[in-house]
Amino acid sequence: MTYCVAIKVNEGLVFAADTRTSAGVDDVRTYNKLHVFEFPGERVFVVLSAGNLATTQAVLANLRRDLEDPNAVLNLRTVRHMFDAAEYVGSISVRSQRDTAAQMQLAAGNVDLRTTLIVGGQIQGEEPALYLIYPEGNCISSSPETPYLQIGESKYGKPILDRVIRPTLPLEDAARCALVSLDSTMKSNISVGPPLDLAMLPRDALRITHTLRLDLDTPLLAQMREAWGEQLMQAFRNLPRFDWELPAAQQSLLDDGTESV
Repeated sequence: MTYCVAIKVNEGLVFAADTRTSAGVDDVRTYNKLHVFEFPGERVFVVLSAGNLATTQAVLANLRRDLEDPNAVLNLRTVRHMFDAAEYVGSISVRSQRDTAAQMQLAAGNVDLRTTLIVGGQIQGEEPALYLIYPEGNCISSSPETPYLQIGESKYGKPILDRVIRPTLPLEDAARCALVSLDSTMKSNISVGPPLDLAMLPRDALRITHTLRLDLDTPLLAQMREAWGEQLMQAFRNLPRFDWELPAAQQSLLDDGTESV
């Protein structure tokens, strides 16, 4: 019951997520899935989360605990590289899944305690980076060929990303694409829902410059949904016609290259 997407373009990073954690007929709950760890001017990390909520909360609590512990061997403030940050968060995730299972006294097969994460950000002197962290703790990075990462209900919002996202895309256009991707997912899957969270990290800013929380009645999101729907319908109406739909004169022109008399 989640959809999160992170996009990397030349101008920086965009992060977006829904907030729905359950979607029963009379039981709709929300929880923040976009988490910022910011050290302005030095480094900034964004964690997107999908999966078991108890495990996710344990991961975040452990990350914050390490930051507050002066004796911690490693934390988000001390990791040297973005890849090190991804490995560190992956190890925290594996440990949190194990500890949550032990606390709940449940066999692994009874309840799915897995969590999948996206970690993105920038450390001073390095390129911005995105990593998808699997429940097993291993990770993969975004690439020029695949400049975005998704977790949760990814299939509904993927087509627009594949058609639009390129490294050269302006950061604001990437943000709009992320929101359309989320809206397309909400249109097809009730388990993904508002409010939507958006965060933008321009290259070398080393801080989140813009954050938005958008509900269905937020003017920007409402206008974007309406405009996207109208433009899709217009594009659909402009698709090429079947041969048997064409007027006779136009069909004759297509057949012999000359206009009928």
